[in-house]
Amino acid sequence: MDGGELVRSVGRLRTLGARPGLRAVRWAWRRRRTDAVARAGRGAELARVPGPLVGAQAAPGGGVVRFARSELRIVVAVGGAVFWGWDGAGPEPSYALAAPVPEPDPRAGLEPDTDGGWRVVSQRVTVAVSRLGAVEVRTPGGVVLRRDLPPRWWEPEGGGPGRWSVRTEVAADARFFGLGGRSAGPRLRDGAYRLWNTDPGGSFGPGDDPLSVTMPVQLVVADAGTHLVFHDSTWDGLVTLREGREGDGSGHDRPGTVELRMSGGPLRCWVVVGTPARVLARWSRLTGPAAVPPSWALGPQHARWGFGDQEEVWRVVTGYRERGLALSAVHLDIDHLDERRVFTVDRARFPDLPGLAARSRAAGVRLVSIVDPAVRAGRGDAVYESGRRIGAFVRDGRGREVRGEVWPGACAYPDFTDPVVRRWWGEWYAERLGLGFSGVWHDMNEPVAFAPFGEATLPRSARHVLEGRGGDHREAHNVYGLAMARAGYEGLRRLRPGERPFLFSRSGWVGLQRYGGTWSGDVTSSWAGLRASLALVLGLGLCGVPYSGPDVGGFDGVPSPELYLRWFQLGAYLPLFRTHSALGAGRREPWEFGPMVLEHAGAALVERERLRPYLVTLAHLARLTGAPYVRPLWWDAPGDRELRDCGDAFLLGDALLVAPVLEPGVARRTVRLPRGRWYDTVSGRAYDGPGRVLLEAPVSRIPVLARAGSVVPVRGVDGGIELEVWAPVPGRKGGGLVVPDPGDGWERAEIERYAVRWAAGRVVVRRVRGDGAVRPDRPVRVRGGRGQR
Repeated sequence: MDGGELVRSVGRLRTLGARPGLRAVRWAWRRRRTDAVARAGRGAELARVPGPLVGAQAAPGGGVVRFARSELRIVVAVGGAVFWGWDGAGPEPSYALAAPVPEPDPRAGLEPDTDGGWRVVSQRVTVAVSRLGAVEVRTPGGVVLRRDLPPRWWEPEGGGPGRWSVRTEVAADARFFGLGGRSAGPRLRDGAYRLWNTDPGGSFGPGDDPLSVTMPVQLVVADAGTHLVFHDSTWDGLVTLREGREGDGSGHDRPGTVELRMSGGPLRCWVVVGTPARVLARWSRLTGPAAVPPSWALGPQHARWGFGDQEEVWRVVTGYRERGLALSAVHLDIDHLDERRVFTVDRARFPDLPGLAARSRAAGVRLVSIVDPAVRAGRGDAVYESGRRIGAFVRDGRGREVRGEVWPGACAYPDFTDPVVRRWWGEWYAERLGLGFSGVWHDMNEPVAFAPFGEATLPRSARHVLEGRGGDHREAHNVYGLAMARAGYEGLRRLRPGERPFLFSRSGWVGLQRYGGTWSGDVTSSWAGLRASLALVLGLGLCGVPYSGPDVGGFDGVPSPELYLRWFQLGAYLPLFRTHSALGAGRREPWEFGPMVLEHAGAALVERERLRPYLVTLAHLARLTGAPYVRPLWWDAPGDRELRDCGDAFLLGDALLVAPVLEPGVARRTVRLPRGRWYDTVSGRAYDGPGRVLLEAPVSRIPVLARAGSVVPVRGVDGGIELEVWAPVPGRKGGGLVVPDPGDGWERAEIERYAVRWAAGRVVVRRVRGDGAVRPDRPVRVRGGRGQR
């Protein structure tokens, strides 16, 4: 344990108090003893490599290549995604994939390769296997995107799960992204990144790793092409990255390398090749489309740990309304619960939650409830008694309930990897809905069991159902939050089948987007925390989770007015826009930071609401195409090396470039522009990329640029959709998509397509339909050029 971990542990114990803190020590000691009894040392291990190639057999979409001590199955699926698995591993069962798994591509076939190897050739990708078990992924033109060297296994002599590692070489110019939510991104520099969902035990900033959402998903971007690789094992792992170096003059290139070490699970992976947009589209088809949040959840939201009572909540709601500030939701933390127990209410401080919810909703504000997985273990607790009757809780190897110390005290943990338990848990959300809550946020679901020293989680030997296969916490830990999100989402769908659920979760795994989104967790209130917030959102989007955002202002500490305002201005352009703070860390209402901050934060809220139709469009397009709302600057130009290295600005959809201020005292900042013309959305000044430009960033706003030729749906003065069209470069065309809000139910989203061009010295906008081009039936405002329609 390092000094930071010790400080966080002591701080957590102080928060708990003396007696609960002593219980946490006892539970931590018991957890270690349980693991020591249930899991003997690994003992002697046998190392293994595939050995020489001995034969191959063709099958639909690929085939099986056999080696002396292993075999490799390769399948190219319809759509171009490639699967391979060693030692008989197939794509199922998997927590990551959405059923059904895509069918093999009948046009792909296994054939002999040079030097005694084999290859599978398809329209979009070629996979070559050497005679010693190296696997290369090549473009149709034969350029190597990645080369996995023969893997190695270490298996206990007495049997049991084996650990494995694989080392990969990529191009010298390649850059790494992804691996879930990483505070040091979006470009992942040289270093080791752990694959183990972790509560940092306090606030975090850049360099703190791992965090609550880790994923074995890498996006590799190089001149030769972009590819995504996913190693489908839920076990603890470590990814070590080392960027390559291009030789000077006649010097040789040093390839970039990735070493993946997993403590168990199958050695199987998926690879998707193409442009970033095509890669994310195919990835979305594999892991499932993103849930579309209700449109109100794309508005500004406010949370605080420590509201005190329901009248304080109402004062916040009326405070926003009286100052003319937009607010869509208020989130209630654990302080509204009775003794912090799940699915309860402190009736003394919140005597009429349904009435509060009704009053707030009449004011246009929804209530959202926190839900933690830990259930206080004690007779008289309705949730515990109900779960105990059906055997819902995680047990150890001797059949005893596993306990841990969390906010309510000694707690048991539902086993969400059991379908019966998921359904039981989902029914409890009726209590939340009955109180008037419109959505939920899952917290502490890594899962957390407070521990003064060591990892704050369940014993690794704890037993889980794992969909009937059975196994222990080593396999279940990383998908615990994902399975809880599934339980909550499916429960809300059953209880209110006519409404799309609103759910986001602190922890999760590959596929979390099917049930909702996530947020940063307890990011530190500092300029470093502000920078980490953007890194997390960008990284998660590239892993297929498009809806996320930070605690605006940071979770702990009291941000300066300048830091709060710059964070607020960034949050206004992120998918989940939520202020939040810890108990005793100050308030996050804009008026608490003085009149200057209130004025400029109010302007950011006005712009957020004006862009609501655009955010609705991006939400539905994320579901349909897999494209995240927030995208790196290289999204459309992955070959631009300078853009690949830029992590302090981003694209919001196709149309807008947002350049937040991430340092104190900044009034102007430089931005590397992608190719094309870009307009400052305030001054209208045009800039041409690629290249660096210096933009004004006064305290009143952050720079936002619009792409020439784009169509941005915005909210007009009458509340309807208006088209804000940015003039294309003369002689060129443009266009865009608009998805009108279909409501918060399950109505099919209709896509409107618009084309933009110059004609007779005017910008002409046409709505494109199947029967030809017609005049748009929405108001149009052209900016950056003359005329309209």
